[in-house]
Amino acid sequence: MDDTAQGERLAADLGRQLADLTFVDLDTDEVTARVIDAVVRWAQAQGWRVYRRAPSVVPLPPPMQERHSVLDVACARPDGPPVVVEVDHTDRARTVQKLRAEADAGRIPIWVRWGVGRFTAPPPPVRMVTVEVTRRAGPAGRGRLHSRTSDRPAPAHSAGGGTADTQALPIPLTDPVADAGKGT
Repeated sequence: MDDTAQGERLAADLGRQLADLTFVDLDTDEVTARVIDAVVRWAQAQGWRVYRRAPSVVPLPPPMQERHSVLDVACARPDGPPVVVEVDHTDRARTVQKLRAEADAGRIPIWVRWGVGRFTAPPPPVRMVTVEVTRRAGPAGRGRLHSRTSDRPAPAHSAGGGTADTQALPIPLTDPVADAGKGT
């Protein structure tokens, strides 16, 4: 199976896993953590080595260019190229740049976007998986609260259980514990 087909299959599979994710009244950081936890469970179920906050191939901008950005989740697979996953609730150009650099380094890049919709698919080879939520104003000091319940229809722009376009490679990854404090 070529890398393009592999990436599409992996993103579709992750989308099906995330389609079952539900929660009520979580703030932005809590939703991001919940989605990352679900991605980790999906990868572990595949039997892969999973690293949170793994170093990226992309250096940080000056004056921290000696340090590298980190990936939300990186997966070393015995049977194929590594898979890297970034989770965001906003449309960040830097995330696309980072994932494209990871693809150039031989990894399968997946971008999990969560939010109220209006997701714009990134350019290949980055594949997007969407997690649609609702939001409301929270109590004073809490900001917006996000929910995702099981009684929602699949978004019109998604296919295959919550995924938009999909595409995705193994790399030796460094020890995540030793590298946990080395940049963002």
